[in-house]
Amino acid sequence: MQFEQTETYRNLARSFAGECQAGMRYQMIAKLAMKEKMKTLADAIRTIAKNETLHATQFFNKMIEKTGSRDNVQFDAGYPFHAGTLAEGLKFAAADERSESENIYPEFAAIAKKEGFEDIAALYTMIAEVERQHEIVFKYLCEGVQNGTLYKSESPILWICSECGHMHVATEAWKICPLCKAEQGYVDLHLPFEGVRE
Repeated sequence: MQFEQTETYRNLARSFAGECQAGMRYQMIAKLAMKEKMKTLADAIRTIAKNETLHATQFFNKMIEKTGSRDNVQFDAGYPFHAGTLAEGLKFAAADERSESENIYPEFAAIAKKEGFEDIAALYTMIAEVERQHEIVFKYLCEGVQNGTLYKSESPILWICSECGHMHVATEAWKICPLCKAEQGYVDLHLPFEGVRE
C-alpha cells in the first residue's frame, strides 16, 4: 500500500492543519494580553504559538519524507473555533491542548504504529508530551488571569522586570517598576512545569 493511502498520511495532514490553526489562535490570544498590558503573558503565549508552528513543520516534513510529494490532501476534520475574553481564550487553549495530548495524538500514534510507522508514532508521542505541558501552562495562566494572581505568590519569590532587570523578592510583584517605571505586565512570569514522562 502506498503511504498516501494510509490513515497515518491523512492524520499527518490533519495534524499539520490543526497545529497551524492553534498557532494562529494563540497569536490572537497574545494580542488580547497585549491589549490588557500584559507583555510577559503575551510573550509566554507567543512562545507556545511558535511551538505549535514547529510541530506543524514536523508533521509536514514527515509527509514529504514519506511521499516526496506536495500534492493536495483531501480530508474532513473539525477544528476548534473559539473567541472571547483573554481568560476564555486561555481556558479554551488548555482544553484543546488536553484533547491533543490525551486523545488525538495518542490515537494517531497507535494508528501509525499499527500501520508500521514507528518513527511517526514516536513523533506523535513526543509532541503529545509537549502539548501536556502546554495544557498545564495555559491552565495556570487562565487561573492567574481570572483570579488576579499572576503576579502573586503564597511565599516570597524573586520577581524580575523583563525591561530593565530590576529584581525584588516578595509575595507580590510591584505595580510599577521602581527602576524603569514599566507596568506590572512586564514582570517575568513564574510558569509551572510538571515532570516529563519516561
